Amino acid sequence: MCEVCGAVSRRAFCGGALALTMGRAALAGGRPPGLLEPALRVRGAGGGRTVAVSLDACPGWFDRRIADVLVAKAIPATIFVTAVWMRWNPEGLAYFLARPDIFTLENHGARHLPPVLGDARVYGLAPAGTVEAIRAEVLDGAAAVEKVTGRRPQWYRGAAGLYSPAAIPVIEALGFKVAGYSLNSDQGASLPPEIVARRLEAAKDGDVTEGHINQPRRASGAGIAEGLAALQAAGAQFVGLETAYG
Repeated sequence: MCEVCGAVSRRAFCGGALALTMGRAALAGGRPPGLLEPALRVRGAGGGRTVAVSLDACPGWFDRRIADVLVAKAIPATIFVTAVWMRWNPEGLAYFLARPDIFTLENHGARHLPPVLGDARVYGLAPAGTVEAIRAEVLDGAAAVEKVTGRRPQWYRGAAGLYSPAAIPVIEALGFKVAGYSLNSDQGASLPPEIVARRLEAAKDGDVTEGHINQPRRASGAGIAEGLAALQAAGAQFVGLETAYG
């Protein structure tokens, strides 16, 4: 059985039987009440738009459409990687590691389990469920990132970007900052590319954008690539999350 959600084989995932990254099918699973979706913004330099790009590498593949544009345009991006994604995508991981000037790898968890207490699914994803499991998800994900980069990640973003209120102090006590965002570009890689591009082109000063770089077979990735290129052409400046504030 695959580690992701604990109940689906890799073959089933690869065949599209279950959308594990909040795609159209997963969105039908719903969002339990009472969860937090933290916001995050960055400090602008003044005189224009300053934007931070973040992308999630949930279980899935490597979307070079996005990565190639980031490199060609010299746009820095924070990539939140799961340990599962790194195991499945050695070539994609090598691509990221070869360009530390562009890509900063941060922690998206070991098995892509939302840091949510209880047993209610979150957009189709099985939650970590307990405080102990949340700690393991965060720490094992961090260890996987540190193993390949040689540095301990500073940021953690939970699967689905949602948290039980009690989970946030647990994560912070482990020494990680919770990586929210202010602009969701692709709704779990489910939106048409033209809508994704328009969302990114409309980014405001201080926005932290979120999207997915693990779905090369979905059209939304083309929208991310197009939107980021257009945002740069419109004069936006790009910074890393080190300039972020809540």
